[in-house]
Formats: sequence, C-alpha cells, structure tokens
Amino acid sequence: MPEPVAEKQAWLRTPARILAVLTILIMGFGVWQGVRALSTEAAQQRLAPTLNWEAFLAGRFAAAINHVMAHNLPLDAELRAAGGVFRWALFRSGGPQVRVGCEGWLFLTEELRPFPGAEAAIAERAAALGRVQRMLAERGIALVVALVPDKARIYPDKLCGAPWSAQSQGRLAAILAAFRAEGVEALDLAPVLAAAAARGPAHWRTDTHWNQEGAAAAAAAIAARAAGLAYDRREGIRTSFAAEESEAPADLLRLMGLDIVPDGLRPRRDRQRLAITTLPESGGGLLDDEALPQVALLGSSYSANANFHGALQQALAAPVTAIAQQGGGFHGAAEAFFGGATWRESPPRLIVWEFPERVVHQPITPAERAFLDRWR
Repeated sequence: MPEPVAEKQAWLRTPARILAVLTILIMGFGVWQGVRALSTEAAQQRLAPTLNWEAFLAGRFAAAINHVMAHNLPLDAELRAAGGVFRWALFRSGGPQVRVGCEGWLFLTEELRPFPGAEAAIAERAAALGRVQRMLAERGIALVVALVPDKARIYPDKLCGAPWSAQSQGRLAAILAAFRAEGVEALDLAPVLAAAAARGPAHWRTDTHWNQEGAAAAAAAIAARAAGLAYDRREGIRTSFAAEESEAPADLLRLMGLDIVPDGLRPRRDRQRLAITTLPESGGGLLDDEALPQVALLGSSYSANANFHGALQQALAAPVTAIAQQGGGFHGAAEAFFGGATWRESPPRLIVWEFPERVVHQPITPAERAFLDRWR
C-alpha cells in the first residue's frame, strides 16, 4: 500500500477511535448516574411499593423509575445549571416555566398564559367559596378573602415584550365579579401592592412572591378589612431585622436551573435583611398559655414567604395559626384546615383565606374536585 494512502487511512481511523471512546465514556457516565440515582434512599422508598407484577403491568413501576431519573441523579443540579447557563447566555431565555422581562425581572409563565375552561373553573371556585362563607357566618366566624395579584399585574412595565395573554390580563376583574355574585367581597390586593411598588419594590425580581415590604403592605390591608371584628388582641408583637444582608428567595432562578451559579452567569439575585416577628409571653396561667389563637391563616406559598405570617400577626395585633401550603393552589390549605382537629375542636373567630389570582382560573384537578364537591 502506498505510504500516503496508509497515512490517510490511519488518520481516518483515529477520529473513529476517539468517537468510540467518547461514546463509551458518555454511556458509562449515564449508567453510573442511573445506578447511583436508583441506590439512594429516596429512590428506594419510591420504588418499593411498585416492586410487584400488578404495578409493573399498570405502568406504576415505569413511572417510578422515570421520577427517580428526573429527580435523583447525583449531578442533576449541575447538569440543569449547565443547560440553564447555556440557554441564558446564548438566548437570554428562562426556559418553559419562566419569562424574561427587562432590568433583571423574571415572571412565572403560569401567570401569563391562558388556560382552557377558565370561566367555568372560576365559577365553580366562586360558588364553593360562597358556600364556605355562609357556613362560617352561621357559626359566627368572620372570613376575609385576600386575593393576591399576579406579579405581572403590578409590574407590567417590566415585562418588556414577554407575552401576556388577554385572558390573564382580564382574569382579576372576572374573578372579583364571580366572587361578588356569590356574596363574597374579596379583598383585592392589587391596588395595595401597586401603591407599595410606587414607593419601592414590593416583589423580588427573581422570585414569584412579594418581598417583605409587599407582604407587610398586604398584611396591613387585611388588618384594616378586619378592623372591628371580634377576636382577642395581644399587645407587644414586634418585628426585628437581621443586621446582615442575606440572599432572598429566588424560585424563578431555580426553575431556570440557575440557582447554584454565580450572579455573573444569571440575573442578579435579590438580597434582604431577614425579618423575624416575635410574640410576647401571654402572661397568664396554664389554661391561658394553652389557648389557641382566634385567628387562622389559610394560605398559599405567599403566606410562607417574606415573613407574611409575622407581618399579619403584628398588623392584627394577635397570634395567628398559619396553615400555608407551597403549591396548595386555591384549596390546599383550606382542605387541611377544615379536615383538621383545630377546626373540629377549637374553631377560630376569624379566618383569613389567601390565594393567588393565577390559580383561580386553572383547570380543577381531581383532588380539588373532591374538595369542591364537599361544599355543594
């Protein structure tokens, strides 16, 4: 064989060898990731109920494997971060769950997109809410419904071209009208938060939720609505702030896969001086110490963020039992409360029911359907 031809064939074989080695390494890396994921305690707990023939035929075993592969890979966070950085650096995109505005403002896609059957979903939830309010009124219990507006509604100027559906823009008015038709005068927090935003940010740029200033403004508005209602007050509730700043919540960065990377590779994360609300000692005897609060907060993730629970206690001048569920939507916290011992044995005098406007028009899940049906 002539020397040039032999050299050419050798050169062609070298990339093939490299490609083969890379392929084997990548496949080996994937196998290692999968084996490590399946061997974790969390994976074993999820797989255990599906290790039978019935579960295999029903597809539950495959579903459990898919869940483990999606959530328990050893380098899952790092791989997601690499993809998020690539997407952000090249396209300034937040991925399917986040819409990118301007000046570092991020928005949840769920707030902005339309949903099928929205009008019927709003009507069903409004009807259930009306029945709950009437039931509470018969028992002498007051209800304040606090409707949390979308972040995009407070900062439309920060969307800067991010698509905002006509359905979502008109949703708040539709919800308030449907509630009013059922006799529920919900507290619309949009004007409250808009006024707070005029003084300074009332939401985090990189998180869905209100910040501590927005939460305090909402709490003050709820307390104003509850003025004159009967419940025991307690003086001396105070809020203090940490001396040093720390990172603020940033759920939208997490949804983008950018929560573990430095600010230079993502929108800059907000910072805060953490607020902590403390209640004074009751000063009474044993029975007084054991008395349950006469105010209950049924809330979504907004109630679990930015010291809203503490701000509400200070604004109401009363201890508040908080039942807040991350991702609980319209019904989650209410279902837990009305099915719990506190409601059966020592119901409060005032209930604050907080939920975001964006969940009211979404399709009703089977779990929520069961809750709504109990109020027919």
